[in-house]
Amino acid sequence: MIVIPIKEGENIERALKKFKRKFEKTGVVKELRSRQAFAKPSVTKRQQKLKAIYIQQLQQQED
Repeated sequence: MIVIPIKEGENIERALKKFKRKFEKTGVVKELRSRQAFAKPSVTKRQQKLKAIYIQQLQQQED
């Protein structure tokens, strides 16, 4: 359960923003989408490899 402490007199919009940020960080929506369709282990490994290659290329460009 997500708990957001709200100070007295704090705007409800600000509290909603905090809630949305915490909810995104938990990764619930991402997990639900991934569970909707089965992906073979070979496909997930390939995607992880491609992501790692992409990140490595970005880091090399930065240096």
